[in-house]
Amino acid sequence: MTARRVSPNLLLNQAVARRQAQGESLVHLGFGEARLPVFAPLAERLAAGSAHNAYGPVDGGAEVRDAVAGYFTRRRLPTTSDQVIVAPGSKPLLMAVQLVVPGDVMIPRPAWNTYAPQAALAGKRAFGVPIPDDCGGIPDPAKLRQEIRAARVLGHDPRILVLTLPDNPTGTLAGPERIRELCAIAEEEDLLIVSDEIYRDIVHDPATPFLSPAEVAPHRTVVSTGLSKTLALGGWRIGAMRFPDGEWGRRIHDGVVSAASEVWSTLAAPMQEVATYVFNEPPEITARLAASARLHGVVARAVHAIMTGVGADCRPPTGAFYVYPDFEPLREPLAAKGITDSPSLFEHLFDEHGIVVLAGHQLGDDERALRFKAATSLLYGATRAEQQAALDAADPLRLPHISAVLTRIEESFVKLTS
Repeated sequence: MTARRVSPNLLLNQAVARRQAQGESLVHLGFGEARLPVFAPLAERLAAGSAHNAYGPVDGGAEVRDAVAGYFTRRRLPTTSDQVIVAPGSKPLLMAVQLVVPGDVMIPRPAWNTYAPQAALAGKRAFGVPIPDDCGGIPDPAKLRQEIRAARVLGHDPRILVLTLPDNPTGTLAGPERIRELCAIAEEEDLLIVSDEIYRDIVHDPATPFLSPAEVAPHRTVVSTGLSKTLALGGWRIGAMRFPDGEWGRRIHDGVVSAASEVWSTLAAPMQEVATYVFNEPPEITARLAASARLHGVVARAVHAIMTGVGADCRPPTGAFYVYPDFEPLREPLAAKGITDSPSLFEHLFDEHGIVVLAGHQLGDDERALRFKAATSLLYGATRAEQQAALDAADPLRLPHISAVLTRIEESFVKLTS
């Protein structure tokens, strides 16, 4: 049996916890968790659902699927409950699609570090296609068509295109014109589009246009979402997926239900209680989502300003809670310190400055590049009180605990690049 490694960001999180337990002072930017307190009404719904301990339908109860269908419908994706499956997180749903749909996979480069391993687990080949200059989360359309045809010449069979909107790791959102280009290619090449929209409700400016591929190519697009990021419920594991209407969508849906029945059985009943409440979007949930998106945007832009201020190239963040700087303009002063690639940049930041990032090569990027992902959502405070204060503040950057950590980050990168 081939040995397989644990996800690099999870290993990194464990390493950080060990070193912090030994008394080291670290600034953790390497793990994509929304570090905010549980919203009190969610805890109440979880407690109310705790009495439900029976198995339920594999795809989820009617009430929660109705709520998810309503959520998508309000986002210009008309949906019925029989197009929906809920699960313990979006990860198993994405894995199940890989198991059910044949063919190799086209993914952005860089990309969230789970897409390629999931393809490998399903016996597929994942082809990374460079992202456009203006955004991440999608392959560059011109290069995508070339890569598909080159893969077929070599005997591979690309059938699936994965997009992330907004993007992990770059914190950017592909614009409508880019999405239409990619949907046209998917039509020409007969690809299934898997649109990972778990960050959809973390677009920093509500006026930013968002176009889902499911609006353009509804018959060939699967959409995934979840509550880990938007409502800081990563440990609760609540995910949902919308399947296309029509015969193809029904076959994929039924295949995922079959896989689920053998792997996770169903989303835990108390979590279905929470999901029903959230996806119905009462006013207090929409207000919480707006406050969270605002905080994520403010802090991500502050870290972006630090990176560009020391001379790195970096796309301005417009969604999610990441920045993805490129220190290529500073290669010469970094090389004088022995920093010549992604691993050495990561190690120097960790060992010399106590700054923890996720190295770009762990996300499928070129190992020789000087790039990394920084998750800014871990900067809101060490305690629930500090995190809540960050969420409530008119200007989070003026809070002493946030100001102090941003100052430390800035001082570290000034030293790094001087």
